[in-house]
Amino acid sequence: MYETRSKNLPPWEALVMVAHYLDPQTLALASCVSKSWCQAMSLDVVWQPLCSSSFPSLSNLKISYPSVPYHRLYATGLAALKRRHKPPSKPRLSIDNIVFTIQLSTKGVPIFTIAEAASKMNNNQVFKFDVDVKHGSFKGIKGLEEMKVTWNVVLKGWEAIFTMMDWQGKLSCRAVEGWFSEELPCAGCCSSEVGSGIVADLKVDMKVEKVSVGILRVVDWRYVSIEDGLRYLQHFLLPCQCDGM
Repeated sequence: MYETRSKNLPPWEALVMVAHYLDPQTLALASCVSKSWCQAMSLDVVWQPLCSSSFPSLSNLKISYPSVPYHRLYATGLAALKRRHKPPSKPRLSIDNIVFTIQLSTKGVPIFTIAEAASKMNNNQVFKFDVDVKHGSFKGIKGLEEMKVTWNVVLKGWEAIFTMMDWQGKLSCRAVEGWFSEELPCAGCCSSEVGSGIVADLKVDMKVEKVSVGILRVVDWRYVSIEDGLRYLQHFLLPCQCDGM
């Protein structure tokens, strides 16, 4: 019976020839049939063209590390590609659960203070929010005047607070509006010394009738999406889930 089974198995050379016409997924499945199939489907001569066409930079590592097989290099490249293009998870923080507090003062005298739920502020599907200001008889921002701007994001119930901006200085006399920005810290544990690539952005019109706040990407100076903004803020407002990862 063993001789009959042996005659029905394809010869080694035939397996290698067939392997050249298989895609990576089929090669991986075929390698599970038996030890001999696994050896045939894992040969460098089979995987070298696949690795070179899909991941040429990894394929060149074979020169420095000849003991690493091409199928391992291909698997490493594919895993890295999947991680890079993995869609981000939904934010745990909701726009309904945060409140913006904004204060503008000059020479120690408050011009206005705002405490508004983010969900009630105007936005255009990006993390940029507009709110009208009621400040009484203030006549507007004057050039070269000392200004202090503070913007906090508060978790409803005052369970947590994160300071987006705490800026103090002089406003240029040429400014057509008050535009303030500060780089934000990198989100995540143990990364406070690394730049985040995003900035907190706050604008006040010269008559101080409207305030805009948002989060900008430094690379293209565009506002991040609402979900990206919430994903960033949850690192500072919600309990960290990085432990054990």
